[in-house]
Amino acid sequence: MRFASLGSGSDGNALVVEVARTRLMLDCGFSLRDTVSRLARVGLEPSDLSGIVVTHEHADHGGGVFPLASRFGIPVWLTHGTLAALREMRAEGEECAFNLIDSQGGFSVGDVLVQPFTVPHDAREPVQYVLSDGASRLGVLTDTGCSTAHIESNLSGCDALVLECNYDSNILASGPYPAALKARIASRLGHLDNRTSAEILAALDRSRLKHVIAAHLSQANNTPELARGALAEALRCEPGWISVATQDEGFAWREL
Repeated sequence: MRFASLGSGSDGNALVVEVARTRLMLDCGFSLRDTVSRLARVGLEPSDLSGIVVTHEHADHGGGVFPLASRFGIPVWLTHGTLAALREMRAEGEECAFNLIDSQGGFSVGDVLVQPFTVPHDAREPVQYVLSDGASRLGVLTDTGCSTAHIESNLSGCDALVLECNYDSNILASGPYPAALKARIASRLGHLDNRTSAEILAALDRSRLKHVIAAHLSQANNTPELARGALAEALRCEPGWISVATQDEGFAWREL
């Protein structure tokens, strides 16, 4: 099992997981041309994808799903609420094969085992995912306003974590964003700050962890150094052990 990010941040997100001959994309928030280019960077073409699983409808996660799936005949898995929201925003002529999922029920796409779990976020029916080959588990948590016992239960015992560190509270509070936007980001239906992400990490069973990657960093309200420092403190490790998914490059393949 291996995984790579095509990019992570408010301008677009996509992650690819590969198990045997199955390659599954998690979200697609880039334009069609950009997605094809980013896939090529990790040695893939759209025709290599077995499917796309979607967390929620916001443009930086779901905006590229319909164009990519329609153009290349890729099946999509998503919740009923996410499908309804995306259909309201979809362009004419974009027809895709949809598979509605239960936000609590696991399913398989080829060789990849997929376990969705519900999260608090200001979207229609948002979920995040744990992806597995049956032996190793990759947990992904972004676009979440706060932690829950349900989240921590799903992410405990993972071999790798891609964990949102969207903002630093002090930078957000003193920055130029309008008050309403600051309140939305920092709300219980918004995004995770460095401190809360570190608290989540500290609460998990970390005995199997081989990779921890800080993701979805705000370019205006965070820095890689602050995100690394917060997560490293929770793990009691050197900051250099923590990786960061960038908006432009994502991160290269990681093996499990």
